[in-house]
Amino acid sequence: MVDFYAPWCIWCQRLAPAWERFAMEVKEKRIDLGVGRVDCVAHQQMCKDERVMAFPTLRWMEDGKAVMPDYRGDRTAEGLVEYAERRVNDGKGGKNDNNKNNRALTINEWDEEHHPGCQVSGYLMVNRVPGNMHVEAKSSHHEINSAMTNLTHRVNHLSFGPPRAPNYNFLALFGDALPSTYRHSNPMKGRLYPTEEYHTAFHHHMKIVSSRADYLPSSSSSSSSSSVVYQILEESQVVAYEVQEIPEIKFLWDMSPMSVSLEKEGRRWYEYVTNLLAIIGGTYTTLGLINATLLKLFKPKRL
Repeated sequence: MVDFYAPWCIWCQRLAPAWERFAMEVKEKRIDLGVGRVDCVAHQQMCKDERVMAFPTLRWMEDGKAVMPDYRGDRTAEGLVEYAERRVNDGKGGKNDNNKNNRALTINEWDEEHHPGCQVSGYLMVNRVPGNMHVEAKSSHHEINSAMTNLTHRVNHLSFGPPRAPNYNFLALFGDALPSTYRHSNPMKGRLYPTEEYHTAFHHHMKIVSSRADYLPSSSSSSSSSSVVYQILEESQVVAYEVQEIPEIKFLWDMSPMSVSLEKEGRRWYEYVTNLLAIIGGTYTTLGLINATLLKLFKPKRL
C-alpha cells in the first residue's frame, strides 16, 4: 500500500504520524503487505503516470499495478490496519475465484464510477453590472494536484433573467418579432469544452444585451413592467496557467448599456377601409388618365 504525498500538503503532514504507526503495526502483526510512500514533488513523472489527482492518495498496489478504488476511509492507524487486513484476506480467499465481477479494477480500467465529475446547478443573484463566476476543483480533505487537474466541462444551461425551469423557452413569447438568428438567450446550451492539455482551462466572456417587448405579458408581478429577455453574445478561449496554479473555469459577463426594444403597432378597422378606398380611387384616377391619353392619340382627325 502506497501513500502518494506532497511535502507542502497540510493533510499529508497530518497523516504522516498515523502512516508511521500503520507501518509499524503491519510489521508487528506480520501482515503480508508492504507499506511505502512516494514524494510526488521529487517524483513528479511517476505520480503523473499513476494519475494521482490529489494529496494524499492512499492506493492499493498489486504486482506493481494500482487497484481501484483508492482508500477513502479513516486516516487513522486503526482504520488503515483494518482495511489492509480485509484486503489481504480477500486477496487470499479469491485467488481461485474466476468471477470477474468480484475482481478489483486496475488503473487502466477506470470508469466514471471511480472518478466521477460533478454537476453544478442553481441560481445566482447578480447585479446589472460586470461580474464573474469561477469554478475550481477543491476538497476539504485533500490538496488538489494542479498537474493533473482536468477542467473539461459541458454547459447544459446558462441564461440570465428571472429563475425559471431550465427548459423554459421565454423567447417563444416573442413569436416572429425576433428572428431566430438573433435568439441567443442560451447560446452555450449543450456545448462541450474539452481541455486537451494540463494547466489549461476555458474562460467564457459574455456580453449581455436586454431585449424588451412592451406588448407581451409581464415577466414579473408588476403589470407596468414589460417582458425582458437577456440575450448573450459569448466568446470562449483556452487560458494557460502556471505549473503551481490550479486552473479554474471562469464565466465573465458585462451588461451592455444598449437595449433592443420591440414595439407592436395595431391598426383600426377604419384605417383598413380608408386605405382600401384610397387604392380604389387611385386606380380609378389612373385608368381615367390612361383612357384620356389613348383617346387623344388615336382619335381620328377631321379633314
